Amino acid sequence: MILKGNGVSPGIALGQVVLYEPITFDIDKEYCGANEKATEQERFDEALIKAHEELDQLINAAKSEEQAGIFSAHKEILDDDEILEMVAEGISEQSQTAQGAVRSVYTEFIALVEKAPNPLIANRADDFRDVRDRLLGVLQDKKSQDLSQIKSPCILAAKVLLPSETAALDHNNILGIITEEGGATSHTAIIANSFGIPAVVGAADCLRLLSEGVYIGLDALTGEIYIKPDAETEAFLLKKQEAFKERNRQSDLFLDKPNLLADGTPYEIGVNIGGIFTAETFKYSSFAGVFRTEFLYMESPCLPEEEEQYRAYCRVLKAAGKRPVTLRTMDIGGDKTLPYMKLQKEENPFLGLRALRLCFAKPELLYTQLRAALRSALHGNLRIMLPMAGSIEDIRMGRKMLNDVKAQLEEEGIPFGKAEFGIMIEIPSIAAVIDLAVREVDFASIGTNDLCQYLSATDRMNPTVADYYQTFSPAMMRTLHHVISVFNKEGKDISVCGEMAGDERGALLLCGLGLRKFSMEPNKIAKVKEILAGITTEKAKEIADKARNAATQEEVLMLLG
Repeated sequence: MILKGNGVSPGIALGQVVLYEPITFDIDKEYCGANEKATEQERFDEALIKAHEELDQLINAAKSEEQAGIFSAHKEILDDDEILEMVAEGISEQSQTAQGAVRSVYTEFIALVEKAPNPLIANRADDFRDVRDRLLGVLQDKKSQDLSQIKSPCILAAKVLLPSETAALDHNNILGIITEEGGATSHTAIIANSFGIPAVVGAADCLRLLSEGVYIGLDALTGEIYIKPDAETEAFLLKKQEAFKERNRQSDLFLDKPNLLADGTPYEIGVNIGGIFTAETFKYSSFAGVFRTEFLYMESPCLPEEEEQYRAYCRVLKAAGKRPVTLRTMDIGGDKTLPYMKLQKEENPFLGLRALRLCFAKPELLYTQLRAALRSALHGNLRIMLPMAGSIEDIRMGRKMLNDVKAQLEEEGIPFGKAEFGIMIEIPSIAAVIDLAVREVDFASIGTNDLCQYLSATDRMNPTVADYYQTFSPAMMRTLHHVISVFNKEGKDISVCGEMAGDERGALLLCGLGLRKFSMEPNKIAKVKEILAGITTEKAKEIADKARNAATQEEVLMLLG
């Protein structure tokens, strides 16, 4: 029998299944008498302290920076002023017990977040669910199964794994992970990828169809789960597993090698970072091509204030050391919405009030973010980049707002650092006047995902028009070549932080188009370095020139073999 799910962390695993059922919390007493309110508030305060102590212990025992980062984020949720106030009001004004108030307040936030159409935001509901269950566990003196105590190799199957459950896994004994729920942006996927654990999510009814101890084959490259595979299938999976491991071993050899093309031409590798990052994230990179600050907004139950943003940006700069970090200002809208920010419903949200346009419409958002960013610039090498700049007017307005914030900070006597000013190139209109735009900025980064979307007039989230979203079209090749050439001629910094930079074929083409700065997810670095090490500048240019002069994407792909 074969089950099907979505592979979110590549690899092959064979082994026995361990089923995981989380503990449930029944509230036997939801309301209290007037004379019990003070006691219930004390119970909550004590539970809050105990939950903090548990998280501190988990942070100290964390096996990776990724795990520690998850637990640190949960501490921030515990301390959220709005949640604490709502719990206190639930006890004092609605006569709820500590357990009743925790369940109702956190469940309200969970319901709000998980209804978000964007899975990136919806997945953040697991963090609130995790913190809620930790508090309820303390209040009821209950503990879930400790997944860190799994002592023999197995494939773990669960309905869903909360962030703390995933982070507690001993990756040495977890051969693979299967869940009924979850997506590519879930903590399960992130942690599994960081440890190289094959993982399949969205495997419907897996708990019903799998039994404790049953032997299975997990193919996270295809998302297939083979229950009691026969000898032929097992041999096929073992052969595929070894080929996958050998391929990765060969690629990983390039991680410590210099960033040089086959003819000795140097290039730079950067990383794209979001909600979870550590000092280890930057190990094989010389810069952060984009720091997606929208994660800070998505993971918060309300708009993050200046101090919260300042602390978050300082953490990134500290982790990056002396490396330049490109902070992309709030890129909300389109497929990224906030449950606590009511925006007018738009027929075409990707073409509507998003990113920089939203900040211009609500300037207090950008002013707050720029204040926090400039203050944090004292603690590292920070660059500020505006997304969705579509005109020279947009660039000038953005720079004016940055200068206004500098003047405001100076007037208030608040110290701040220097930061270069740049834009994302993702709207064709700015690419068409790039010879003018280059004079207005210190640097730029090309967002190939949105650039392709707007260039081809194709909603990249709509599967029915997926064939029209052509990353390797001649139109993309010509647009990219034009932008890169102008910035190179002016001697200004140009990079690509879209998915194309982390694609082996895309990196080769970008190299031939003149790009020398590639920013990507950390797990893409090895394979990109491998492909670039095997090609000369002249050969890459030859392929890229043919791609620019091709008639169709199919012809471009044929050039790449």
